[in-house]
Amino acid sequence: MAADVSLSDRISDMKCPVDHTMLDPAVQDSPWDFYEELHESCPVFPMPEIGAVMVTKYDDVRFVLTHPELFSSSGKSGKGSYAKEQMSRRYQEILRERGWGHVETLQRTDPPDHTAYRRLVAKAFLPKRIREMTPHIDDVCNELIDGLIEAGECEFHLDFAMPLPGTIIAEELGLDKTDIHRFNRWASAMLAMAMRPLTEEQMLEAVETELEAQHHLAAEFERRRTDPQHDLISTLVHAHEGEDGAEPLTVAELQNLMHQLVTGGFETTTSALNHGMWLLTRRPDVQERVRADLSLVPTFVEEVLRYESPVAGLVRRATQDVELNGAVIPQGAMVMARYQAANRDVEAFENADDFDLDRTRDHQHLAFGVGPHFCVGAALARQELVSAFTVWLRRTSNIELARSFDGPVHEPSFMLFPMIELPIRFAPA
Repeated sequence: MAADVSLSDRISDMKCPVDHTMLDPAVQDSPWDFYEELHESCPVFPMPEIGAVMVTKYDDVRFVLTHPELFSSSGKSGKGSYAKEQMSRRYQEILRERGWGHVETLQRTDPPDHTAYRRLVAKAFLPKRIREMTPHIDDVCNELIDGLIEAGECEFHLDFAMPLPGTIIAEELGLDKTDIHRFNRWASAMLAMAMRPLTEEQMLEAVETELEAQHHLAAEFERRRTDPQHDLISTLVHAHEGEDGAEPLTVAELQNLMHQLVTGGFETTTSALNHGMWLLTRRPDVQERVRADLSLVPTFVEEVLRYESPVAGLVRRATQDVELNGAVIPQGAMVMARYQAANRDVEAFENADDFDLDRTRDHQHLAFGVGPHFCVGAALARQELVSAFTVWLRRTSNIELARSFDGPVHEPSFMLFPMIELPIRFAPA
């Protein structure tokens, strides 16, 4: 490669007849036709404006996610606009000056470093632990519905889909569950820079909120050093004990791990709950069939995760030139492994754009990823979803939209799929 050929130029040279962009909020709101076009015409989609390549076919996404030596999670990925780069740099400067700058831990590392961090966090999400938690998750679902059922309607997003996973993750971390709306505000701020372009004012508001979260969490770390509890914060603070020569995690490492746990614990399961409930309002036939046979709830949950995956995709960085599906992805490119598109690939799922409770499981969906970075909280998320829809379908009937959407359904986001709201009404069973 000639030294004067830039990364963006190399990505621009990739042949592609599709001229839409994933950065368009309208495409992000309803991307399914766009994915179908990419599958047919441009499965490896160049995005030179941000130094990125988007991979959309099921087998290709699996390949990217299971080959960290070719597609690394570590290090800065891609190159955005000059203005965005400057804003990101300023954001990190403010964090370093008044709090703790972002460091690479769980999500942004490769094995073996990733393996060590994951082993620490995974202790809170072991199958035995999830089985022990299930009765309590059911109780939280029932308590939330108790406060809603008499009214016969609610804003499902704020009244249930956020409080359920928010309560559970707050309890696991050892935070005050009565403060979940504050924690949700933290999660939104922590994700803001990755979700959509921000004005300078929005960036400053987000960084102030993250600083608020950091200093609150730093005080929690200090309390656990002298007074450990049976919670995940204590586990992380004292993770080095009993390990020969091991150093305690730094405050910056602890902050980054909490960043990932707080954002993952709120946004993704909330999105899956919202999309599952929205699906029930759109498909009364599915609603009645699952209500009549609650043993179908786990199948319903898996098909919701495939059909409208809450994580649209996550990024890797090409460590060398890699040929994939006839295209050469240049070294250094940000590679967006598009989970949503892979889960609508007709070569992996027959009639992929149909919601099908009888779908065979020859191909497993990629809503939680695959490979070393398979979602560490997948088992907890699945149980929260199963508990939620089991309780809702047992305790209510005739769930429907309270009013139609008068604009976009989803907030603009390059990486996630968050609904703006979900007003529903229902009758007690």
